[in-house]
Amino acid sequence: MNEKRRRIFGRLQRMPKEKWKKEEFTELEYEPTPVKELLTEMKDISELIIDLAYSAVLFDNDEIAEEVKFLDVRMDKLNYDIRIMAMMAARTKEDAEQLAGILQVAEAAESISNAAGDIVNLLSKEEKTGPILPKILKEAQEQLFRIKVSAKSKACNKKIDDLKVESETGMRIIAIRRGEGWIYNPQSDTDIKADDWLITRGSYEGFKDLSKFLHGELEVLD
Repeated sequence: MNEKRRRIFGRLQRMPKEKWKKEEFTELEYEPTPVKELLTEMKDISELIIDLAYSAVLFDNDEIAEEVKFLDVRMDKLNYDIRIMAMMAARTKEDAEQLAGILQVAEAAESISNAAGDIVNLLSKEEKTGPILPKILKEAQEQLFRIKVSAKSKACNKKIDDLKVESETGMRIIAIRRGEGWIYNPQSDTDIKADDWLITRGSYEGFKDLSKFLHGELEVLD
């Protein structure tokens, strides 16, 4: 993870509830940024936001939903910056044609973000989906699971890479709930701690193996 992306997710971990509302009504200001950085951040957000949106609905979790809304607002601002950049940079027809492709990529990323926002909006409706939507989601080949790490597990104080979670079980850890905070998109050098809640994605068979290991029922993953 590059330094800029670390700052993004670090800021999200410390973000108080409903900060997205303040961010949404902040006046937009253009900040000159290389287009590569803008597109990279949009890619990072679009990859993460869908996982978080499904997690929010599956676990009926308003806190994760708030993070999705914040990322949705952030995506809008990035798209604004790219549009301004394109208008300032286009001087010829050839310039405009090249920049049109960049704008299409940015719009597609924002569409993903908007879709994630629509998903979590289900949680705020008076008539919620109840158990029906989680039941449908659980029919997917890849599912989302939540597992608590027991103090008895050999995973405690070990890095994700050392545990070989994904290679041994096929499960990907997409977020970690630690106390009152969240670690989103944890990397290979992220430590696992006792009492962490892991949000994971993968097959049911992989979940069973990982769950036994994290509960201290298995010494190693194999």
